[in-house]
Amino acid sequence: MKPLLRLLLGFWFRFRAFNVEVLRTPGPALLLPNHVSWLDWLFLGVLLEDDWRFVTNSKTAELSWFHRKMMVNRRTFPVDPTSPYAAKRMAEFLGKGGRLVLFAEGRISLTGSLMKFFDGTGFLVQKTGAKVITCYLRNASRVLWVRHSGWTQWFPRVSAHFSVAHEVPVPSGVSHGVARQRMTSWLRDAALAQQVAVEREHGPAHVLEAVVEAARSLPGKIVLEDATFQALTYRRLMVGVDVLSQVWRRRWQEAAPGTRIGVLLPNVNGTPVTVMSLWSAGFVPAILNFSTGVPTMVQCVQLAGIRSVITSRVFAEKAKLDLRAFAEAGIELVHLEDIRPTIGSSLKVAALIRHTLCPGWGLVPAGSRVSLRDASGVILFTSGSEGIPKGVDLTHGNLMANIRQVLGVLDVTDDERFFSAMPLFHSFGLLAGVLLPLVRGYYTFLYPSPLHYRVIPTAVYDKVCTVMFGTNTFLNGYARRANPYDFNSVKFLVSGAEKVQEATANTWARKFGVRLLEGYGATECSPAICLNSRLELKFGSVGRFLPGIEWRLEPIEGVSEGGRLLVRGPNIMRGYLNADANARFQSLGGWYDTGDIVRVDDEGFVFVLGRLKRFAKVSGEMVSLTAVEEALAGGFPQYGNRFEVAVVSLPDEDKGEMLIAVSNDSRLSLDQIRSVIKGRGMTNLCVPRELRHLREIPKLGTGKVNHRELQEWVRGGGA
Repeated sequence: MKPLLRLLLGFWFRFRAFNVEVLRTPGPALLLPNHVSWLDWLFLGVLLEDDWRFVTNSKTAELSWFHRKMMVNRRTFPVDPTSPYAAKRMAEFLGKGGRLVLFAEGRISLTGSLMKFFDGTGFLVQKTGAKVITCYLRNASRVLWVRHSGWTQWFPRVSAHFSVAHEVPVPSGVSHGVARQRMTSWLRDAALAQQVAVEREHGPAHVLEAVVEAARSLPGKIVLEDATFQALTYRRLMVGVDVLSQVWRRRWQEAAPGTRIGVLLPNVNGTPVTVMSLWSAGFVPAILNFSTGVPTMVQCVQLAGIRSVITSRVFAEKAKLDLRAFAEAGIELVHLEDIRPTIGSSLKVAALIRHTLCPGWGLVPAGSRVSLRDASGVILFTSGSEGIPKGVDLTHGNLMANIRQVLGVLDVTDDERFFSAMPLFHSFGLLAGVLLPLVRGYYTFLYPSPLHYRVIPTAVYDKVCTVMFGTNTFLNGYARRANPYDFNSVKFLVSGAEKVQEATANTWARKFGVRLLEGYGATECSPAICLNSRLELKFGSVGRFLPGIEWRLEPIEGVSEGGRLLVRGPNIMRGYLNADANARFQSLGGWYDTGDIVRVDDEGFVFVLGRLKRFAKVSGEMVSLTAVEEALAGGFPQYGNRFEVAVVSLPDEDKGEMLIAVSNDSRLSLDQIRSVIKGRGMTNLCVPRELRHLREIPKLGTGKVNHRELQEWVRGGGA
């Protein structure tokens, strides 16, 4: 019977299985598959030897004769989940050398992604020492017989991927209850890591390839809309990419594949269309940060060896950018307003016919899987908060890896609606705000500026968005102006780029009923490294490391807690465009030095203590300027939500360095600062020596404090 069923599955679902040899592992053995459809047992059953038994729910088996037939037979192990002896019975069976298939989530996924594992899973391994095999049923969430509300297909391609047989490490020095929890967490981490690794091996290697795959499944779905309220379906998006890519090929027909082309555009539909059209034409987009000013952008263009920049006259006028310096530097400016009249009707009609018949046909560049994955995807430039911006070369493999890592952690569904106001020149805004939703098939509303604190809450309310991104500064601004009902639809509020203040998180929780999920990353990491989720959340931390990321801490003299964080993984950049910085990066052998001091607790949650450059050595002790800023941030509610205070350091002959506080409110006094610092239990070394006032604290385009500019102002005698 099994050969016939496997033949039918191969015909209907083009079903394949990988590493099936591991299923011969002798008992005690536990197989933990993801549970996404009513057919999961069938996909597994045709591969397993007869002594493997599926754990089933004896209560559910009583619903009908069909349930009883399927859930109580010689291939099942029925248990009552409400009974305290259920886990004991399974442990006894495993202890005798048995082999069990356990859906550790306890139910069919309601999101299509991995849900929580019950602690009984860790109990079984702890009691029996069973070897554990995780299984990823790839694409099984798209069959018709599922419980999530997303899109499905009649016969999607399904495959089963089995891990090696794991020997789960048993924690020492903790109670049995804590040990079970940590072992369960370890198993779920292993399952997530396997999913990310399998998707990297078998999924699309190129970002445009992944977008095309989504477009073919959902050609009529609206996926992009901007502030002009022009909506793009996947089909229209593919047509736009196709037409523009042909324009670029003709315009730069002499240019070699991989030539870098600058992109200077705001958050509008035309920006992702332009980026993807450059990919399709074989070029590499380099997205310029217009918030840094024209001179810095010209430096970035020259660093990247860019000869042409795509921009818009309307945007340049509204942003008050004088772009004559580009022409003076010999840089060609290509205005989209000049391109549109050159596109003939025949070109548009031909593209529309192609993508009506087969969305995305012919758009993905030719090449092997490895060459597509390793091709440069985008050039981004760091914020320059600590010096001249560095050019970062992110490959398509880097971007796709980070998209999969984030999707593995966040339990998003197909019905999510993204609101993206973070600028696309920022890695956070580009990946989380545009590329991830395009790859997964989510609607995204692009808004041109994150600084419109009055308008954005209304726009989120009007578009019923469920996913938002922002920095602490921006989220604090929205909270001040919004009606308590404006964010009623928001399920996921993700913050990054700067430390979240406790006052900001409390405001969102109490005023809007929204939990803030803080993450941590860097442009060089595509950008996400850590992320809190609704399943694993600890306030004050930036979450746990994403699947597939290795990490280590190097000790720092004078810092007693934590160490300097280095990370390695598939999302880490190819390298810098700056020769000196790239030489330092390459010398680390694939490791990226974040320059941040962090600590990691026993549960794997990461707490950022500050950047190494944001520490001051006072009387021989290392003092975190970030920690001092955090202590002061919520200490003066009497001055309102606009109040800000930042801390920098200056050399001091007596103590090595001294702390200088800078506030935008002249009512603040040094005595008040001293009182708050002591009230937080911090030492006298953390008390600023001086207080200076500045009407407006300088900011970067992402909303973070520009400490470099502030330091120069203080050093110049600003008062």
